[in-house]
Amino acid sequence: MDRLSGLDASFLYLETPAQLMHVCGVIVLDPSTMPGGYSFEAFRAEIDRRVRDVPEFTRRLRKVPLGLDHPVWVHDRHFDIDRHVHRLALPSPGSAAELSELTSHFAGLPLDRSRPLWEMWVIEGYEDDKVVVFMKMHHATVDGVSGSNLLSHLCSLEPDQPPMAPAEPQDRGHEPGQTELLGRALVTTVTRPLNAVRLLTPSAQLITKTVGRARAGTAMAAPFSAPRTSFNGTITGHRVIALADMDLEDVRQVKKATGTTVNDVVLAIAGGALRSYLLDRDELPSSSLLATVPVSVREESKRSSGANKVSALFAKLGTDTEDPLERLQDMAENNKNAKDHHQAISADSLQDWAEFAAPRTFGLAVRAYAGLKLPEKHPVVHNLVISNVPGPPVPLYFMGARVEGLYPLGPVFHGAGLNITVMSNNGQLHVGIIACSESMPDVDDLVRRFPVELAVLKAAVVSAQAPPTSIKRARKRKAASAG
Repeated sequence: MDRLSGLDASFLYLETPAQLMHVCGVIVLDPSTMPGGYSFEAFRAEIDRRVRDVPEFTRRLRKVPLGLDHPVWVHDRHFDIDRHVHRLALPSPGSAAELSELTSHFAGLPLDRSRPLWEMWVIEGYEDDKVVVFMKMHHATVDGVSGSNLLSHLCSLEPDQPPMAPAEPQDRGHEPGQTELLGRALVTTVTRPLNAVRLLTPSAQLITKTVGRARAGTAMAAPFSAPRTSFNGTITGHRVIALADMDLEDVRQVKKATGTTVNDVVLAIAGGALRSYLLDRDELPSSSLLATVPVSVREESKRSSGANKVSALFAKLGTDTEDPLERLQDMAENNKNAKDHHQAISADSLQDWAEFAAPRTFGLAVRAYAGLKLPEKHPVVHNLVISNVPGPPVPLYFMGARVEGLYPLGPVFHGAGLNITVMSNNGQLHVGIIACSESMPDVDDLVRRFPVELAVLKAAVVSAQAPPTSIKRARKRKAASAG
């Protein structure tokens, strides 16, 4: 038995039929590398064998009486792989549009909380000879880094090798009775005020330091300062998904030439893509869009429990800047300030305060917030969420099938109906975008702009590195054409 951390449990309390708190992944596979060839029956049986002793795949929720404390994880004694792994096929030849339509539908369906909180659809017939795995896991179970780590139980470095992280037999402990759960909850309830007092002093100090940074111009961008766009309102439960690829080496070349980071380049590309997308629709705000960027604190955290070890920073995307190089340099400077500011915050502060989340209060508040359409009435907290997740630098094999694409997808929220996640994989950057379909129906148009913006940024770097005479001639030609 393991009690959920406050942060893990918060993702349960935040969930409504419209605001679904699971994370998804689209994994494109080449089954020709599988020893013995592909069959769904063998594929499912091997998944079953690999997940049997991995707690994240075989545990389910157990509520505490009267909702006095966060739920606990208990082993599902009736675990059945057929309840989690399903088979489908696209009409031949399965296209990207058909795959997007199908995965978008599944992304909008809630997980069954009476079972372990994950599902997998094995989709055959994509581009005739490929297999796609669409996977969902609740955010209460994984964050970006732990989700990537879970793949190591399902993937290997060669088609015929065992998984990178073989499962080990687990001590499943005992399943607590109602009396034990109630007793533990009462102890937690009694000690909670003492823990709140302990957090007040460092929190007050943090506020003082933040005010000082703001006056010095070195604070990260502030929430509630975002301009309003068409995807910043109350969301529905309908989702739409779009995918794209970028060359990681091109990103690294830009990074090296400009003295920035891969994350700076990714955010600048996202800013450029969103700028052109909104500009073409006559919706571009005069001030920059603001993104929430999740940050893993797994290395710094002192907590031993909890699946989610994350914090977040706010970043302006430079959508108000036309020049791509200027946008990138501004991004790099702002990100440095944001990182410095973020490092001054305790790695466990978000997790500490999340311990005080009350199940019933949270749930009622979220429903009232959406029902009253409050996201459309107060200043915009942030426009979207952007994550950059490091992935494997070498080829991976999922049940022996070579991984050709690995696209993670995060949740969307009331007030921010767009989520962009980028993951590296064997020399590629895979871009996964998920949105509320009513807020952003044409998400394909946005994702297509990512490789285009990378090409524009790379060309701008090459132009800036050209000999001065060449730049002078280029400027003269530009002036002459303008005239």
